[in-house]
Amino acid sequence: MKIYHIKTTTFIILCIGFFSLNSCKNSPNKNDNSIISSNQPNPASDPTNKDGWILNEELSDEFEGSSLDTNRWFIEGQNGDYYIWKGRAPSQFVPHNVLVEDGKLKLRTQWEPDYKFAKENYADGKHNETYGRWKGKPLPVTTAAIITKKRFLNGYMEVKSKAGDAAITAAFWAIGYEQELDIYEQLGKPTVADSKIKENSVRAVVHDWSPPAIRPTKAFLYDELDLPYRTADEFHVYGAEWGEDYLKIFRDGALKAHFTQKELGTDWVLNNPMEIWLDSEIFNWMGVPHKEELPVDFEVEYMRVWQKPNDNLLPRQFYGFEGPILFEENPRPLTLLPESSVPDDYQKFWLIDTASAKYFTIVKGDYASGVNSLKFSGFGKNEKLETEKVIALSPEGAINISKGEHTLSLKVWLDEGRLTEKFYLSFENPKLEIPIDLRNLERRKWVTIEHPFTKETASSSTDQFKIEIRKEDVPETKAVKFFIDDIAIRKTK
Repeated sequence: MKIYHIKTTTFIILCIGFFSLNSCKNSPNKNDNSIISSNQPNPASDPTNKDGWILNEELSDEFEGSSLDTNRWFIEGQNGDYYIWKGRAPSQFVPHNVLVEDGKLKLRTQWEPDYKFAKENYADGKHNETYGRWKGKPLPVTTAAIITKKRFLNGYMEVKSKAGDAAITAAFWAIGYEQELDIYEQLGKPTVADSKIKENSVRAVVHDWSPPAIRPTKAFLYDELDLPYRTADEFHVYGAEWGEDYLKIFRDGALKAHFTQKELGTDWVLNNPMEIWLDSEIFNWMGVPHKEELPVDFEVEYMRVWQKPNDNLLPRQFYGFEGPILFEENPRPLTLLPESSVPDDYQKFWLIDTASAKYFTIVKGDYASGVNSLKFSGFGKNEKLETEKVIALSPEGAINISKGEHTLSLKVWLDEGRLTEKFYLSFENPKLEIPIDLRNLERRKWVTIEHPFTKETASSSTDQFKIEIRKEDVPETKAVKFFIDDIAIRKTK
């Protein structure tokens, strides 16, 4: 039997950063105040914390001490390892340019004629440059980049920072499955007159990396022009609040831009967990730095992430059919690109067998939330269901539900016509099956179904979740389509 790896979802819900990934399958209960620190700093966007933000300590960093915490951060080039790329040529990321001193992170850009640059090119759209060279001549500029080792889904992220005073970027950004959020791209001293990023401007961009990832990948952007300061002269606070269906951009605690999925439709691509990057690059189309102005530092006083408690015990994105489920206890592959749908030990996908794949597909554009849902396609008057069961199955270990009383909810959209009477949701180890009755529901609208259940035994380490349609519940002919989205479980007792 052939197995198709069908694109979907994500294993990591919020988890608030107080737990390892194995316990991250269950987010903390919203009534559990033990995880809230009274001494935590509050977001600049919400100084009194009226919205109940909780600092994600696993991701946040105050940059104290004399070196970077490598349990928290991946340093590009450390031990010869590079994640995704070596930097935007002609500059190259090098680990010795990552410094922590004076209570700050300093990502240095410097002129290093003796550095042994990678003997390769980096292709970026119409740009294809060689490391350490520019227009046929040496340009031995080294830079730096760090990336969080953990990802997170939704929250408020913030830095207090100052760009380096040269034609070099300062960037605070994040990537995840098929998505990128550039919270800011700054350029300390552009040397090209028509540079789109000025020394007193900030650019925020969202990129859509869903295949085919053909440039330009911009989904939407925001430019703040004519700041009352040069970004290389002063420290300022920059933040982004990323919600399930909105994005807000802040500067010094003031709201500067607000995007919503309602206005963007399927251009809303921020549906999966992301890791945070801090780096400096050369944007050679906006100029290259001169030897005389180096070295310079992109300085960051802190990087903080806040989130909110969530009482949904399921990974929201996985059961919203948006992207891969993440197993972050396993190493993130160094070659993992945001557009990659290749299953590995770090990211896994729904399993739909060959016979089921004719009827179950994960589709874009029909959704209750996010941009995807699971579609049962139905069949016509001269057709019949050609398999005894239609099944979508999660990977092993993708679910962790405790013993006790719970409520399961989901949203369905039913077309007019001959309807499949029911389908089944089940936990596989130990086995517990929940029938979902579709009769007497309103048609052609998203309807929420709730079902209480009792789990006598907690999930095993290999527990799976199954969505199943059986032939006896399907019309003999003319079965109409329906959609499933937003499966959730909440503990009630």
